[in-house]
Amino acid sequence: MRKPHWWAILIPLSILIIIQTWLVFTFGNDALSGASQVGLLLVSAVVCTIARLFYHTPWENIWNSINKGIGEIGTVFLLLLMIGMLSGTWMVSGVVPTMICYGLKIMSPKIFLATACIVSALVALMTGSSWTTIATIGVAMIGIGTAMGYPVGLTAGAIISGAYFGDKMSPLSDTTVLASSSAGTDLFTHIRYMLITTIPSITIALVLYLVLSLYYGSSDSINVELYDTTLRNTFTISPWLLLVPLFAGILIALRLPAIPTLMISALMGAVVAPVAQPQILWHIATGNPLSEFVSATPQKLMTGTWTTFFGTTHIDTGIEAVNSLVQTRGMNGMLMTVFLVLAAASFGATLVGTGMLQAFTDHLMTRLRRRASIVGSTVGVGILCDLLTGDQFLSILMTCNMFRGVYQKKGYESRLLSRSVEDSATVTSVLIPWNSCGMTQSMVLGVATLAYLPWCFFNILSPVSSIIVALTGYKIRHEK
Repeated sequence: MRKPHWWAILIPLSILIIIQTWLVFTFGNDALSGASQVGLLLVSAVVCTIARLFYHTPWENIWNSINKGIGEIGTVFLLLLMIGMLSGTWMVSGVVPTMICYGLKIMSPKIFLATACIVSALVALMTGSSWTTIATIGVAMIGIGTAMGYPVGLTAGAIISGAYFGDKMSPLSDTTVLASSSAGTDLFTHIRYMLITTIPSITIALVLYLVLSLYYGSSDSINVELYDTTLRNTFTISPWLLLVPLFAGILIALRLPAIPTLMISALMGAVVAPVAQPQILWHIATGNPLSEFVSATPQKLMTGTWTTFFGTTHIDTGIEAVNSLVQTRGMNGMLMTVFLVLAAASFGATLVGTGMLQAFTDHLMTRLRRRASIVGSTVGVGILCDLLTGDQFLSILMTCNMFRGVYQKKGYESRLLSRSVEDSATVTSVLIPWNSCGMTQSMVLGVATLAYLPWCFFNILSPVSSIIVALTGYKIRHEK
């Protein structure tokens, strides 16, 4: 077995970029419905072929790496399925429609984007989860923004910016804990140090969202009234339904793990649905118009509820735009995301198992001399790992492991490493269509990744802010 050349990784990476670019132009928004996944698997095969033919890498090395890579992200699959179930039951039970109706009455169109960002940030800060925030509050915000006339990509960008800010700064966040522990930094030291780069990024983002709100916020009151009236005519809207998200908040405050929290919250929606929305469940079970509803048998209620768990539901409200808003996909809607995560994890694992990724990073390390180049390289590798592995957790671990020795050798504190990783691998994952974060948020919000990418100001500014602060040297201690 020969050690791969450092430039060997550039061959499959270039092929991946070419294939993914072609797929986006060819399939458009449907590229992630299987085409991109196949592309990732084909490029994985290219990696294996190069390694076997030119470097005689044992197949066992590659296979063991794939098994390990997929095993490390196994819980992501369950999370995705639980999110699919949650989004379905909360919509059909009337929880999300209730949040939308009340939000339309409370939120001002003139500051909507900034408000959506702040609310998402606060919820994510308290829950420690951007995924949960986007799957609950985010879905409602998309509905409110659509009713107010905002482009869905812009609304999604504000939601994602706020959610990832809150997730990044929360001591309850798994990515925050992972980044700090992997770099060997105290958790709260890590969080305080991130304020230096994070506060400027979120401040600029909020100013931009406020300006855009003033531009787009000439709300058509007729449009808002149409959404509100249609939802109220279709669903039973009641403040009692807000007890479901309140209960979910209690579970999160008790620090119950994410999977049982999502499962229990989804089941709460399922329990409430037959009581609050029997007409909706009957409509789903029979396919008959809502206008014909008189009563529903227990069998129809159970059939409608069970379908909500796993299947696609089409609720005819009489208004096509509202129909699209309240449509759910359940667990089945997450299967393409599971396919994507498997394909991306396999690709990343082949790069690790063949030694190509290690050869590239070893070459990179020999050229790091100054503070800015070290931080810039950390940020760049964090983003590159998001592109190559398709998973932010693997990206955080790999980037920390690659650079820990460099920071120690150069005499920089571990908090600089953990912050640089969070400013890159954590927040940019959602901007990549084939990354598990990008695919998940796209599916949950019903917005293509490339449609919301330009509007995720916080996620775009964070790595830039990290490099700028490194150039100034502010609060960066060099101990040697």
